[in-house]
Amino acid sequence: MRWAERLFGARDTLLRMVLLDLTGVGYLLFVPHAGPAPTATQWALAVAAFSVALVSHRRPVVNLVAQAALLAAAICLIDDITINQVGASWALLEVTMRAGRARTIWLSAGLLAVVDLTDSIGDPLRQVASGIVGLALEVGVPVLLGLVIRTSRELGRQAVERALAEQRRRESESRAARADERSAIARELHDVVAHHVASMVLRVGVARHVLTDLDPRVDEVFDDVHGTGTAALAELRRLVAVLRNPDGVRGDAALTAIEPSALPSALGAAVDRARQAGIAVEADIDAAIGSLDAVRGLAVLRLTQEALTNVARHAGPAARAHLVVALRDGAVHWEVTDDGGGVDGDSAPTHVPAGGGHGITGMSERAEVLGGRLEAGRTGTGWRVRTVLPNTLPETAADAAPRARAAPAGTPTRRPA
Repeated sequence: MRWAERLFGARDTLLRMVLLDLTGVGYLLFVPHAGPAPTATQWALAVAAFSVALVSHRRPVVNLVAQAALLAAAICLIDDITINQVGASWALLEVTMRAGRARTIWLSAGLLAVVDLTDSIGDPLRQVASGIVGLALEVGVPVLLGLVIRTSRELGRQAVERALAEQRRRESESRAARADERSAIARELHDVVAHHVASMVLRVGVARHVLTDLDPRVDEVFDDVHGTGTAALAELRRLVAVLRNPDGVRGDAALTAIEPSALPSALGAAVDRARQAGIAVEADIDAAIGSLDAVRGLAVLRLTQEALTNVARHAGPAARAHLVVALRDGAVHWEVTDDGGGVDGDSAPTHVPAGGGHGITGMSERAEVLGGRLEAGRTGTGWRVRTVLPNTLPETAADAAPRARAAPAGTPTRRPA
Protein backbone atom coordinates (compact mmCIF):
# COMPACT_ATOMS: atom_id res chain seq x y z
CA MET A 1 0.00 0.00 0.00
CA ARG A 2 2.89 2.38 0.59
CA TRP A 3 3.98 2.21 -3.04
CA ALA A 4 0.41 3.05 -4.07
CA GLU A 5 0.30 5.99 -1.66
CA ARG A 6 3.60 7.25 -3.03
CA LEU A 7 2.55 6.74 -6.66
CA PHE A 8 -0.61 8.79 -6.18
CA GLY A 9 0.95 11.36 -3.84
CA ALA A 10 0.77 15.05 -4.67
CA ARG A 11 4.60 15.30 -4.90
CA ASP A 12 5.10 12.48 -7.43
CA THR A 13 3.14 13.75 -10.44
CA LEU A 14 6.23 13.69 -12.65
CA LEU A 15 6.88 10.05 -11.82
CA ARG A 16 3.31 9.16 -12.72
CA MET A 17 3.54 10.97 -16.04
CA VAL A 18 6.84 9.32 -16.94
CA LEU A 19 5.40 5.87 -16.25
CA LEU A 20 2.27 6.73 -18.25
CA ASP A 21 4.36 7.94 -21.23
CA LEU A 22 6.55 4.82 -21.16
CA THR A 23 3.41 2.70 -21.14
CA GLY A 24 2.10 4.58 -24.20
CA VAL A 25 5.37 4.12 -26.04
CA GLY A 26 5.30 0.42 -25.25
CA TYR A 27 1.76 0.20 -26.59
CA LEU A 28 2.73 1.79 -29.89
CA LEU A 29 5.92 -0.26 -30.34
CA PHE A 30 5.18 -3.71 -28.96
CA VAL A 31 1.41 -4.32 -28.82
CA PRO A 32 0.12 -6.04 -32.00
CA HIS A 33 -2.45 -3.93 -33.87
CA ALA A 34 -5.39 -5.31 -35.88
CA GLY A 35 -4.86 -2.76 -38.60
CA PRO A 36 -1.72 -1.26 -40.07
CA ALA A 37 1.20 -0.09 -37.95
CA PRO A 38 0.86 3.28 -36.20
CA THR A 39 0.85 6.07 -38.75
CA ALA A 40 2.85 9.27 -38.62
CA THR A 41 -0.26 11.19 -37.56
CA GLN A 42 -0.89 8.75 -34.70
CA TRP A 43 2.73 9.08 -33.59
CA ALA A 44 2.51 12.86 -33.77
CA LEU A 45 -0.63 12.99 -31.64
CA ALA A 46 0.87 10.49 -29.21
CA VAL A 47 4.14 12.41 -28.87
CA ALA A 48 2.17 15.62 -28.35
CA ALA A 49 0.13 13.93 -25.62
CA PHE A 50 3.32 12.60 -23.98
CA SER A 51 4.99 16.02 -24.09
CA VAL A 52 1.98 17.89 -22.73
CA ALA A 53 1.67 15.41 -19.86
CA LEU A 54 5.32 15.94 -18.88
CA VAL A 55 5.35 19.71 -19.26
CA SER A 56 2.01 20.26 -17.47
CA HIS A 57 2.38 17.64 -14.74
CA ARG A 58 2.01 20.32 -12.05
CA ARG A 59 -0.98 22.01 -13.74
CA PRO A 60 -3.69 19.36 -14.01
CA VAL A 61 -6.39 21.63 -15.49
CA VAL A 62 -4.09 22.82 -18.28
CA ASN A 63 -3.10 19.22 -18.96
CA LEU A 64 -6.75 18.14 -19.13
CA VAL A 65 -7.72 20.89 -21.61
CA ALA A 66 -4.74 20.06 -23.85
CA GLN A 67 -5.39 16.31 -23.70
CA ALA A 68 -9.07 16.86 -24.50
CA ALA A 69 -8.08 18.95 -27.53
CA LEU A 70 -5.67 16.24 -28.73
CA LEU A 71 -8.39 13.63 -28.25
CA ALA A 72 -10.79 15.68 -30.37
CA ALA A 73 -8.14 15.91 -33.10
CA ALA A 74 -7.49 12.15 -32.87
CA ILE A 75 -11.21 11.40 -33.25
CA CYS A 76 -11.24 13.39 -36.48
CA LEU A 77 -7.90 12.19 -37.95
CA ILE A 78 -7.11 8.57 -36.91
CA ASP A 79 -8.86 5.31 -36.19
CA ASP A 80 -6.93 4.11 -33.10
CA ILE A 81 -7.41 6.80 -30.47
CA THR A 82 -6.41 4.65 -27.46
CA ILE A 83 -3.32 6.71 -26.57
CA ASN A 84 -5.23 9.99 -26.53
CA GLN A 85 -8.18 8.48 -24.68
CA VAL A 86 -5.91 7.16 -21.91
CA GLY A 87 -4.09 10.50 -21.77
CA ALA A 88 -7.35 12.43 -21.38
CA SER A 89 -8.72 9.99 -18.79
CA TRP A 90 -5.52 10.17 -16.77
CA ALA A 91 -5.62 13.96 -16.93
CA LEU A 92 -9.17 13.82 -15.52
CA LEU A 93 -7.92 11.55 -12.72
CA GLU A 94 -5.21 14.10 -11.86
CA VAL A 95 -7.77 16.92 -11.77
CA THR A 96 -10.07 14.89 -9.52
CA MET A 97 -7.26 14.07 -7.09
CA ARG A 98 -5.80 17.55 -6.92
CA ALA A 99 -8.51 20.12 -7.70
CA GLY A 100 -9.27 22.55 -4.92
CA ARG A 101 -12.99 22.89 -5.73
CA ALA A 102 -15.60 20.29 -6.65
CA ARG A 103 -16.88 22.51 -9.49
CA THR A 104 -13.56 22.14 -11.29
CA ILE A 105 -13.90 18.34 -11.18
CA TRP A 106 -17.40 18.29 -12.64
CA LEU A 107 -16.60 20.87 -15.34
CA SER A 108 -13.56 18.83 -16.36
CA ALA A 109 -15.62 15.63 -16.46
CA GLY A 110 -18.28 17.40 -18.57
CA LEU A 111 -15.66 18.69 -21.02
CA LEU A 112 -14.18 15.24 -21.54
CA ALA A 113 -17.66 13.70 -21.90
CA VAL A 114 -18.60 16.21 -24.62
CA VAL A 115 -15.36 15.56 -26.53
CA ASP A 116 -15.81 11.81 -26.28
CA LEU A 117 -19.44 11.99 -27.49
CA THR A 118 -18.35 13.76 -30.68
CA ASP A 119 -17.08 10.37 -31.84
CA SER A 120 -20.72 9.13 -31.84
CA ILE A 121 -22.21 11.96 -33.92
CA GLY A 122 -24.03 10.47 -36.93
CA ASP A 123 -23.70 6.87 -35.68
CA PRO A 124 -26.70 4.51 -35.39
CA LEU A 125 -28.50 4.39 -32.06
CA ARG A 126 -26.90 1.06 -31.12
CA GLN A 127 -23.42 2.48 -31.62
CA VAL A 128 -24.37 5.57 -29.65
CA ALA A 129 -25.42 3.34 -26.73
CA SER A 130 -22.08 1.53 -26.97
CA GLY A 131 -20.32 4.92 -26.93
CA ILE A 132 -22.15 5.88 -23.75
CA VAL A 133 -20.92 2.71 -22.06
CA GLY A 134 -17.38 3.57 -23.16
CA LEU A 135 -17.93 7.07 -21.83
CA ALA A 136 -18.68 5.62 -18.39
CA LEU A 137 -15.29 3.90 -18.45
CA GLU A 138 -13.41 6.88 -19.84
CA VAL A 139 -14.96 9.51 -17.55
CA GLY A 140 -16.69 7.70 -14.68
CA VAL A 141 -13.82 5.45 -13.59
CA PRO A 142 -11.22 8.28 -13.33
CA VAL A 143 -13.67 10.43 -11.38
CA LEU A 144 -14.56 7.62 -8.96
CA LEU A 145 -10.94 6.57 -8.46
CA GLY A 146 -9.87 10.17 -7.94
CA LEU A 147 -12.60 10.75 -5.36
CA VAL A 148 -11.57 7.60 -3.48
CA ILE A 149 -7.95 8.76 -3.41
CA ARG A 150 -9.00 12.25 -2.27
CA THR A 151 -11.13 10.80 0.51
CA SER A 152 -8.36 8.46 1.68
CA ARG A 153 -5.87 11.31 1.67
CA GLU A 154 -8.24 13.55 3.64
CA LEU A 155 -8.94 10.81 6.18
CA GLY A 156 -5.22 10.27 6.62
CA ARG A 157 -4.66 13.99 7.14
CA GLN A 158 -7.46 14.15 9.71
CA ALA A 159 -6.03 11.11 11.52
CA VAL A 160 -2.63 12.81 11.71
CA GLU A 161 -4.23 16.02 13.00
CA ARG A 162 -6.17 14.10 15.63
CA ALA A 163 -3.01 12.29 16.72
CA LEU A 164 -1.14 15.59 16.99
CA ALA A 165 -4.02 17.17 18.91
CA GLU A 166 -4.11 14.19 21.29
CA GLN A 167 -0.36 14.44 21.78
CA ARG A 168 -0.64 18.16 22.54
CA ARG A 169 -3.48 17.44 24.98
CA ARG A 170 -1.43 14.82 26.82
CA GLU A 171 1.59 17.12 26.95
CA SER A 172 -0.61 19.91 28.28
CA GLU A 173 -2.06 17.62 30.95
CA SER A 174 1.41 16.44 31.88
CA ARG A 175 2.68 20.01 32.20
CA ALA A 176 -0.37 20.91 34.28
CA ALA A 177 0.20 17.91 36.55
CA ARG A 178 3.87 18.81 36.98
CA ALA A 179 2.92 22.41 37.77
CA ASP A 180 0.34 21.23 40.32
CA GLU A 181 2.82 18.92 41.96
CA ARG A 182 5.49 21.61 42.08
CA SER A 183 2.99 23.99 43.67
CA ALA A 184 2.13 21.37 46.30
CA ILE A 185 5.81 20.74 47.04
CA ALA A 186 6.51 24.48 47.21
CA ARG A 187 3.71 24.95 49.73
CA GLU A 188 5.00 22.08 51.84
CA LEU A 189 8.56 23.42 51.82
CA HIS A 190 7.36 26.87 52.81
CA ASP A 191 5.22 25.35 55.57
CA VAL A 192 8.35 23.72 56.95
CA VAL A 193 10.33 26.97 56.77
CA ALA A 194 7.48 28.91 58.36
CA HIS A 195 7.32 26.36 61.18
CA HIS A 196 11.00 26.77 62.02
CA VAL A 197 10.98 30.55 61.64
CA ALA A 198 7.99 30.74 63.99
CA SER A 199 9.88 28.60 66.50
CA MET A 200 12.94 30.88 66.25
CA VAL A 201 10.83 34.02 66.74
CA LEU A 202 9.08 32.46 69.73
CA ARG A 203 12.34 31.45 71.39
CA VAL A 204 13.92 34.86 70.84
CA GLY A 205 10.83 36.48 72.34
CA VAL A 206 11.03 34.22 75.39
CA ALA A 207 14.74 34.95 75.76
CA ARG A 208 14.08 38.72 75.69
CA HIS A 209 11.63 38.44 78.59
CA VAL A 210 13.57 35.92 80.65
CA LEU A 211 17.02 37.43 80.33
CA THR A 212 16.51 40.88 81.82
CA ASP A 213 20.08 41.80 82.72
CA LEU A 214 21.62 41.87 79.26
CA ASP A 215 24.18 44.10 77.68
CA PRO A 216 22.30 46.76 75.66
CA ARG A 217 24.12 45.60 72.55
CA VAL A 218 22.90 42.02 73.03
CA ASP A 219 19.39 43.30 73.69
CA GLU A 220 19.60 45.30 70.48
CA VAL A 221 20.61 42.14 68.57
CA PHE A 222 17.66 40.26 70.12
CA ASP A 223 15.31 43.04 69.07
CA ASP A 224 16.69 42.98 65.53
CA VAL A 225 16.46 39.16 65.26
CA HIS A 226 12.93 39.18 66.65
CA GLY A 227 11.78 41.93 64.27
CA THR A 228 13.44 40.32 61.24
CA GLY A 229 12.00 36.91 62.07
CA THR A 230 8.52 38.35 62.57
CA ALA A 231 8.68 40.12 59.20
CA ALA A 232 9.99 36.97 57.48
CA LEU A 233 7.21 34.92 59.05
CA ALA A 234 4.58 37.37 57.79
CA GLU A 235 6.04 37.21 54.28
CA LEU A 236 6.09 33.41 54.37
CA ARG A 237 2.49 33.27 55.48
CA ARG A 238 1.46 35.60 52.67
CA LEU A 239 3.35 33.46 50.16
CA VAL A 240 1.76 30.26 51.47
CA ALA A 241 -1.66 31.90 51.24
CA VAL A 242 -1.03 32.64 47.56
CA LEU A 243 0.23 29.12 46.88
CA ARG A 244 -2.83 27.65 48.54
CA ASN A 245 -5.22 29.48 46.23
CA PRO A 246 -7.76 26.75 45.38
CA ASP A 247 -8.36 28.26 41.93
CA GLY A 248 -4.78 27.58 40.91
CA VAL A 249 -4.10 24.10 42.26
CA ARG A 250 -5.84 20.77 42.62
CA GLY A 251 -7.92 20.37 45.73
CA ASP A 252 -6.09 17.23 46.81
CA ALA A 253 -2.71 18.90 46.49
CA ALA A 254 -3.09 21.11 49.57
CA LEU A 255 -0.83 19.14 51.92
CA THR A 256 0.81 20.27 55.11
CA ALA A 257 4.06 19.42 56.83
CA ILE A 258 4.37 16.93 59.65
CA GLU A 259 6.63 16.84 62.65
CA PRO A 260 9.73 14.66 62.01
CA SER A 261 9.08 12.65 65.18
CA ALA A 262 5.64 11.77 63.84
CA LEU A 263 6.99 10.28 60.61
CA PRO A 264 7.25 6.63 61.78
CA SER A 265 3.67 6.62 63.01
CA ALA A 266 2.48 8.34 59.81
CA LEU A 267 4.22 5.68 57.71
CA GLY A 268 2.67 3.01 59.90
CA ALA A 269 -0.76 4.50 59.28
CA ALA A 270 -0.15 4.45 55.52
CA VAL A 271 0.86 0.79 55.72
CA ASP A 272 -2.22 -0.02 57.79
CA ARG A 273 -4.49 1.60 55.21
CA ALA A 274 -2.88 -0.46 52.47
CA ARG A 275 -3.39 -3.63 54.52
CA GLN A 276 -7.03 -2.72 55.05
CA ALA A 277 -7.34 -2.56 51.26
CA GLY A 278 -6.22 -6.21 51.16
CA ILE A 279 -2.54 -5.77 50.27
CA ALA A 280 -0.04 -7.83 52.27
CA VAL A 281 2.55 -5.17 53.12
CA GLU A 282 5.90 -5.99 54.71
CA ALA A 283 7.47 -2.83 56.11
CA ASP A 284 11.14 -2.37 57.02
CA ILE A 285 11.24 1.13 58.48
CA ASP A 286 14.44 2.39 60.07
CA ALA A 287 13.75 3.83 63.51
CA ALA A 288 16.31 6.57 62.81
CA ILE A 289 13.98 8.28 60.33
CA GLY A 290 12.33 9.97 63.30
CA SER A 291 15.31 12.35 63.27
CA LEU A 292 14.86 13.32 59.61
CA ASP A 293 14.31 16.92 58.64
CA ALA A 294 10.68 17.77 57.99
CA VAL A 295 11.17 18.32 54.25
CA ARG A 296 12.53 14.88 53.46
CA GLY A 297 10.26 13.28 56.02
CA LEU A 298 7.19 14.67 54.30
CA ALA A 299 8.53 13.56 50.91
CA VAL A 300 9.04 10.01 52.20
CA LEU A 301 5.48 9.92 53.53
CA ARG A 302 3.95 11.18 50.26
CA LEU A 303 6.04 8.80 48.17
CA THR A 304 4.96 5.89 50.33
CA GLN A 305 1.29 6.83 50.16
CA GLU A 306 1.39 7.21 46.37
CA ALA A 307 3.33 3.99 45.82
CA LEU A 308 1.02 1.87 48.00
CA THR A 309 -1.99 3.45 46.31
CA ASN A 310 -0.54 2.46 42.93
CA VAL A 311 -0.03 -1.11 44.16
CA ALA A 312 -3.68 -1.33 45.21
CA ARG A 313 -4.87 0.25 41.97
CA HIS A 314 -2.78 -1.64 39.44
CA ALA A 315 -1.58 -4.86 41.08
CA GLY A 316 -4.87 -5.54 42.85
CA PRO A 317 -5.85 -6.49 46.40
CA ALA A 318 -4.08 -9.86 46.12
CA ALA A 319 -0.66 -8.23 45.75
CA ARG A 320 2.19 -8.49 48.21
CA ALA A 321 4.26 -5.33 48.73
CA HIS A 322 7.53 -4.59 50.50
CA LEU A 323 8.34 -1.12 51.85
CA VAL A 324 11.90 -0.23 52.78
CA VAL A 325 12.85 3.09 54.40
CA ALA A 326 16.43 3.25 55.64
CA LEU A 327 18.77 6.04 56.71
CA ARG A 328 22.37 5.46 55.62
CA ASP A 329 25.11 8.07 55.96
CA GLY A 330 22.46 10.75 56.21
CA ALA A 331 20.73 9.75 52.93
CA VAL A 332 17.25 8.26 52.85
CA HIS A 333 16.98 5.01 50.87
CA TRP A 334 13.33 4.42 49.97
CA GLU A 335 11.87 1.55 47.96
CA VAL A 336 8.50 -0.11 47.35
CA THR A 337 8.22 -3.38 45.41
CA ASP A 338 5.29 -5.68 44.71
CA ASP A 339 4.75 -9.07 43.10
CA GLY A 340 2.19 -7.91 40.54
CA GLY A 341 -0.70 -9.58 42.33
CA GLY A 342 0.43 -13.06 41.36
CA VAL A 343 0.11 -12.39 37.60
CA ASP A 344 2.69 -14.24 35.51
CA GLY A 345 4.28 -13.48 32.16
CA ASP A 346 3.66 -10.54 29.94
CA SER A 347 0.21 -10.00 31.41
CA ALA A 348 1.70 -8.52 34.57
CA PRO A 349 0.39 -5.04 35.29
CA THR A 350 2.49 -2.12 34.18
CA HIS A 351 1.38 0.27 36.91
CA VAL A 352 0.96 2.95 34.26
CA PRO A 353 -2.73 3.84 34.01
CA ALA A 354 -4.26 3.56 30.54
CA GLY A 355 -5.74 7.02 30.91
CA GLY A 356 -2.32 8.59 31.30
CA GLY A 357 -2.20 9.10 35.10
CA HIS A 358 0.37 11.41 36.67
CA GLY A 359 1.27 9.53 39.89
CA ILE A 360 4.77 8.62 38.75
CA THR A 361 5.25 12.16 37.43
CA GLY A 362 4.42 13.65 40.81
CA MET A 363 6.66 11.19 42.66
CA SER A 364 9.51 12.00 40.29
CA GLU A 365 8.99 15.72 40.89
CA ARG A 366 9.23 15.23 44.65
CA ALA A 367 12.47 13.28 44.35
CA GLU A 368 14.03 15.77 41.93
CA VAL A 369 13.23 18.77 44.14
CA LEU A 370 15.21 17.12 46.95
CA GLY A 371 18.16 16.14 44.76
CA GLY A 372 17.12 12.53 44.13
CA ARG A 373 16.04 10.62 41.06
CA LEU A 374 13.07 8.27 41.02
CA GLU A 375 13.52 4.87 39.35
CA ALA A 376 10.38 2.98 38.34
CA GLY A 377 10.05 -0.18 36.28
CA ARG A 378 9.19 -3.85 36.00
CA THR A 379 10.93 -6.40 38.18
CA GLY A 380 9.92 -9.98 37.50
CA THR A 381 6.14 -10.09 37.50
CA GLY A 382 5.78 -6.99 39.65
CA TRP A 383 6.87 -3.38 39.89
CA ARG A 384 9.46 -1.42 41.80
CA VAL A 385 9.90 2.26 42.60
CA ARG A 386 12.85 3.55 44.54
CA THR A 387 14.93 6.65 45.16
CA VAL A 388 17.68 8.00 47.35
CA LEU A 389 17.15 11.40 48.95
CA PRO A 390 20.56 12.89 49.80
CA ASN A 391 21.24 14.70 53.04
CA THR A 392 21.81 17.97 51.19
CA LEU A 393 19.37 19.81 48.95
CA PRO A 394 20.31 20.96 45.43
CA GLU A 395 21.23 24.62 45.11
CA THR A 396 17.90 25.70 43.61
CA ALA A 397 15.93 24.00 46.35
CA ALA A 398 18.31 25.23 49.03
CA ASP A 399 17.72 28.80 47.93
CA ALA A 400 13.95 28.38 48.10
CA ALA A 401 13.79 26.31 51.30
CA PRO A 402 16.80 26.28 53.66
CA ARG A 403 17.49 22.90 55.17
CA ALA A 404 15.75 22.31 58.47
CA ARG A 405 17.29 19.49 60.45
CA ALA A 406 16.06 18.20 63.76
CA ALA A 407 18.66 18.15 66.51
CA PRO A 408 18.67 15.92 69.62
CA ALA A 409 16.81 17.28 72.59
CA GLY A 410 18.78 19.91 74.44
CA THR A 411 21.34 20.42 71.68
CA PRO A 412 21.37 23.97 70.30
CA THR A 413 21.22 24.36 66.54
CA ARG A 414 23.76 26.62 64.81
CA ARG A 415 23.66 28.24 61.44
CA PRO A 416 26.98 28.01 59.56
CA ALA A 417 28.93 31.20 59.41
